[in-house]
Amino acid sequence: MTNYVERFGLKVAAELAAFIEQDVLPLTNVAGDAFWSGASGVFERFAPENQSLLAKRDQLQAKIDDYYRDGAGKTADSAATTEFLREIGYLVPEPAPFQITTDHVDPEIATMAGPQLVVPVLNARFLLNAANARWGSLYDALYGTDALPGAAQPGGYDAARGAQVIARARAFLDEAFPLAGGISWTDYPGGLPVLADPAQLVGLTGSKAAPTSILLRHNGLHAEIVIDRNHPIGKTDPAGVADVVLESALTTIVDLEDSVAAVDAEDKVAAYRNWLGLMTGNLEASFAKGGKTLTRKLEADRSFTAPDGGTLTLKGRSLLLVRNVGHLMTNPAVQLANGQDAPEGILDALITSLIATIDLNGKGVHRNSRAGSVYIVKPKMHGPEEAGFTDRLFDAVEDVLGLARNTLKVGVMDEERRTSANLAACIHAVRERLIFINTGFLDRTGDEMHTAMQAGAMIPKAEMKSSDWITAYEARNVAIGLACGLSGKAQIGKGMWAAPDRMGDMMEQKIGHPLTGANTAWVPSPTAATLHALHYHKVDVFARQREVAGQPVPALEKLLTIPLARGRNWTAEEVTRELDNNAQGILGYVVRWIDQGVGCSKVPDIHDIGLMEDRATLRISSQHMANWLLHGVCTPADVDAAFKRMALKVDGQNADDALYEPMTGHEETSFAYRAARALVFEGVSQPSGYTEPLLHAWRRRKKEAAANA
Repeated sequence: MTNYVERFGLKVAAELAAFIEQDVLPLTNVAGDAFWSGASGVFERFAPENQSLLAKRDQLQAKIDDYYRDGAGKTADSAATTEFLREIGYLVPEPAPFQITTDHVDPEIATMAGPQLVVPVLNARFLLNAANARWGSLYDALYGTDALPGAAQPGGYDAARGAQVIARARAFLDEAFPLAGGISWTDYPGGLPVLADPAQLVGLTGSKAAPTSILLRHNGLHAEIVIDRNHPIGKTDPAGVADVVLESALTTIVDLEDSVAAVDAEDKVAAYRNWLGLMTGNLEASFAKGGKTLTRKLEADRSFTAPDGGTLTLKGRSLLLVRNVGHLMTNPAVQLANGQDAPEGILDALITSLIATIDLNGKGVHRNSRAGSVYIVKPKMHGPEEAGFTDRLFDAVEDVLGLARNTLKVGVMDEERRTSANLAACIHAVRERLIFINTGFLDRTGDEMHTAMQAGAMIPKAEMKSSDWITAYEARNVAIGLACGLSGKAQIGKGMWAAPDRMGDMMEQKIGHPLTGANTAWVPSPTAATLHALHYHKVDVFARQREVAGQPVPALEKLLTIPLARGRNWTAEEVTRELDNNAQGILGYVVRWIDQGVGCSKVPDIHDIGLMEDRATLRISSQHMANWLLHGVCTPADVDAAFKRMALKVDGQNADDALYEPMTGHEETSFAYRAARALVFEGVSQPSGYTEPLLHAWRRRKKEAAANA
């Protein structure tokens, strides 16, 4: 049972009230009564509108469902279907040409191009790793991954692998920072280098005669050559080079949404407490490694001597954004005057912004935003009306906290079909505070399937990435963003590389993201960020944006092309293979979410390849199975058989986890197994195909059972 205290008509979980009043408010310029009375007013004003927007989603979906059930537009994506979507208000008129006017934006977002991390707020160690991933060792990233052919031999330092790493790093330096006279960095003798472009040398440590590090800059990103002749690597290097350190993860999204399992006040306080630790700079995490206890904390800034003799200080940490929950979910951490649980997105906006004022007021150990802004990523908004709601909500939160208008910036996740189809109008709705748009293949595909659920059976998941709509989606996102003036003011982002152990493939494929004109893209680890940074040295993104800015925006009709199988005849083997793939992915993720409260982790897929999974993965897999079930590609018995087969596989994949609870033989009692099954068999009726309502309900049941055991 949650204990509540009353605050200006709100029932607030006692532990949340204590956290805010004892740990947060004393560090801010906001008085307790002012915050609670303001928060009460925000909920009173916006909660009913939030509910109305969700009702509109359902109304539109019902009309679309009826349209496809009646047979209209099923056989082709016709002009009549597009007109129907306009008639019901799903498609809105395009705004007149405009440019966003966002100001006070940090350069990591506005004028720099580089990798972006997304990290679950509930894991302090991961948070610190991500925040400290602003700088990463290229030597380590190359040595320990398959980014280079082969692998290091076990049993200590592999000199042959080391030589391979050093050669690749020197090749990078030759390409990004060529020396004068055509000399290769392989022949660099040490000391202060003479560059073909002297402006690339921007700092050093030590003396000019005997530098201990050399700081270079290319395409807006820094690289530091570390010189230490006493280092195990440096003492074997003719120039004493011990490492090449790259500026890597420019920005990190601290995630309260898809990658966490936060279902009640206890979870929310833990999430907010970690965000507080980042804003104060006091967050620490201790862990055992090599028989020792290590403590991790935020890195300090880095100082160099500039060429003119002055001091150049660079941030030692990634710029932190915070991803709030979307409009759908409520949370019992706060109850409204009518007894209903509070909309979680409104709660997040109030509390994460309150905590961020600590940084704005310079009361933390380190400064996050030197431009004086709070960066909030807002996911899962459906269309411009919902984007406008967020804009006005942020206005109200600014008023409660005494902040200047548009201090709270917004990143729009372009991951719902109604947002993609109305992207310019969505941008227009938040044009004074927008700091990014970002595509998300998994959620966007899940919504694609749910929106057209009644139209027919969908193609297999593996074929989605080559379908017409996804190609148009990725291209339109960049083109519309550039047309709306995001270049130099905001990020245009691309989605996650999900396989952290396949860096060789990432290095071949992910360069495609900066080549589109996107100035950031998601990577799954600090190591991946360092490797992906090489792509931003190879591609001048802002020059690329100028090249593609004049290209036509792909037609809306391509975007609205439904990925239907269109009369395809399935073999039993094809159906079984697809069902097994989906069922294994669902079970592998859900069993950790429900039983252990882990919202994001490296989950082995059906081929035992570790993939970084969150709820977006779950949405696409469950919606795909629900679609095939609805249209008779498979039967309920087929689905249940797949779940039973894959439960046995997932049990085996987790056999070494002492906390794991096997599902095989416990199908009737395992909360995780029952939740996974419900996601498919109840998938058609879930709002927009989201997994959160079922996951939250089953996780709460699991927590209650554990508490009563």
